Amino acid sequence: MIRMALSGVLGFILLYIESVIVMQLKGMGTIEFGGIAPFINVWAMNFFFVFAILTQVGNWIENRVALKGEKDELF
Repeated sequence: MIRMALSGVLGFILLYIESVIVMQLKGMGTIEFGGIAPFINVWAMNFFFVFAILTQVGNWIENRVALKGEKDELF
């Protein structure tokens, strides 16, 4: 649940950062997404991108803790 909430918020933040980069590269002051549907599509791509990253980070932390516990038991 927390991973989904973070993905939603970070998806919007990533959308903002992407928009600023495009505006700077093209020398424009605003961006036209072409309606609500393209805006939601870009946000959805960012959402799933961040969700996948957070899933991998969670698995990495879980495995790291498990390996640390095994090392402590061996010595």
